[in-house]
Amino acid sequence: MSRLLELKQVTKIIENESDKNNTILDHVDLTIREGDFITVLGGNGAGKSTLFNSITGSQPVTSGRIAFNGKPVTNWPEEKRARFIGRVFQDPKMGTAPRMTVEENLLLALKRGQKRHFLPRKLKENHEDFKQLCASVGNGLEHHLDTPTGHLSGGQRQSLSLLMTTLTQPDLLLLDEHTAALDPKTSKRLMTLTNQMIQQKELTCLMITHRMEDALTYGNRLILMENGKVKLDLNQEEKDKLTLEDLFVLFEKEDALETV
Repeated sequence: MSRLLELKQVTKIIENESDKNNTILDHVDLTIREGDFITVLGGNGAGKSTLFNSITGSQPVTSGRIAFNGKPVTNWPEEKRARFIGRVFQDPKMGTAPRMTVEENLLLALKRGQKRHFLPRKLKENHEDFKQLCASVGNGLEHHLDTPTGHLSGGQRQSLSLLMTTLTQPDLLLLDEHTAALDPKTSKRLMTLTNQMIQQKELTCLMITHRMEDALTYGNRLILMENGKVKLDLNQEEKDKLTLEDLFVLFEKEDALETV
């Protein structure tokens, strides 16, 4: 597999009011290859979301280098990186426009990365395609194409966010605890859908999760972050040997280090 994204010695330092620097990412080295599905684990404050923010450009890094397909993108703004990076957030409200209908949100996602022109929306032309797409989710979303997104349930809205983000097949998909705000049944259904879409579309994906079962079940790599560093980077074979008990032991060691 070819290298898609490379982080070299990426560091993020935030200056506090007390003039003491807080290192959020500490010289992170990470190579993401095409087709990777990487689950990312770590306690609160481990640097997981900051890692994603550094990749998307929503937070500039203090030092280090980020390259996409060998091209330096460290100083690229977020909107430029959005052409090849898609992200689904933990909060279902963040990925959709609440006053626009499901159909309008999907049309907006379909035009992602294109130049804006004053042209007819062509909702009717895309209606059947959008209906079939929503029907594939299995939660009745296809019956709400004319419903403002703000009126949907959390599970439906998060499913729509996933559909929108993957509609134009981003080169890199970032899932930022995208099932965490949902009830267990809805979360399981969305995670099954997520895995199906990643496999069918052959997407490259990083997924932050606090659900250790999901970290073991999905993906071909598992990363454990601690204090802004990548402490473990396990391949498929190494990951397959892990049990839930092993992961709990790793987290207990992390907690013990934090209290020293």
